[in-house]
Amino acid sequence: MEERTRLYLRGRFGDHYRRADITLPPDADAREWGFIPWTDGPGETMVRHRSLLDLGEIGDFLERKRPRHVYFSAGRYQDPSAPSMDEKTWLSSDLVFDLDADHLPAVELGEDSYAEMLEKCKDALLCLLDFLENDFGFDDLTVVFSGGRGYHVHVRDEGIQQLSRDSRREIVDYVRAVGLEPDGIQTKEIRPGNTAASRVLQTEGGWGQRVHDSLLAFVGELEAMDEEAALEELQELDGIGEGRAKTVYGAIQANREAIESGNLEAGGVGIRTLVETLLDQVVEEDIAPIDEPVTTDTNRLIRLPGSLHGGSGLAVQRIDRDSIEEFDPLVDAVPETFTGHEIAVEIDEDVEVELGGDTFTFQAGARSVPEHVGIFLMARGQAEKGPE
Repeated sequence: MEERTRLYLRGRFGDHYRRADITLPPDADAREWGFIPWTDGPGETMVRHRSLLDLGEIGDFLERKRPRHVYFSAGRYQDPSAPSMDEKTWLSSDLVFDLDADHLPAVELGEDSYAEMLEKCKDALLCLLDFLENDFGFDDLTVVFSGGRGYHVHVRDEGIQQLSRDSRREIVDYVRAVGLEPDGIQTKEIRPGNTAASRVLQTEGGWGQRVHDSLLAFVGELEAMDEEAALEELQELDGIGEGRAKTVYGAIQANREAIESGNLEAGGVGIRTLVETLLDQVVEEDIAPIDEPVTTDTNRLIRLPGSLHGGSGLAVQRIDRDSIEEFDPLVDAVPETFTGHEIAVEIDEDVEVELGGDTFTFQAGARSVPEHVGIFLMARGQAEKGPE
């Protein structure tokens, strides 16, 4: 990044912070703070082990320092500005989840546009929230667009504050379905008229309910087909050939009531095979591919909502739970400070940009562009500031 570009971005970040209204996280004075300034050269230097007392009033600090990135810790400490983690004396930590579009199995790097990547990341976010709210029953959630490639979720329920790293890893393994086997979604029950225990799907919550819902939906589709089409549909599933498809189809015809109740014994091997196959499919579709080290790290630094992301010029935006479906990061996270103006930039190569509700196509070279687009390109290293 050229000096003129760096100084321009730093100055405009400062202009934004003069207008910004930053809401601090709970217990802000017990957290460690860090930031990355606009330094010369290709690298970035993290300044950390600061307390809010060191920084001063957050609005004044941001306006004065105009940092490239701003972070606070998931952890709370007796002495957050101590130079080592041991000296800080850990007290508690939020449970933080990070979804990064670059790491999602559904994202095709080099093929998907930035907007498409973010849309797929929102789908993963909704899956994650389903786990956190319905499987774990967490109530105190803060959802944040990271300003870059994805989303953060901060869980601040009292019951998770003292969890160890190992306990946090168990939560990670659950939402990522690590080691999930058919036995893990089954229980044994003695049903009326039977003396032996029957294997039954866990149909009230969790992965068992997800598989049961998928089973009922799939069975409903099969019932709407004639037998030949249903057998062909069954053979589309992994591990089910012609002979097994007939077994499964017969079990469905004879045991509809058992399927609805989740009874795997009454349906015999056919239904058990179908459940095992659907489990793999449900896991592939419903896992939340979170960044494990972020969640298990009780000392993790995470971006401050309301700050700007130095790699995009977009806002790190807190999102109301009821507004997630409608939230468009490439519109709603564009800072108002950067709109309504044109600036001169030198674009490195031909580029297409979706931002602010519009799509822009620019050829390489000197161009006059809307400022929010120019800042986006400069922050991403695709352009330099041109002379006005």
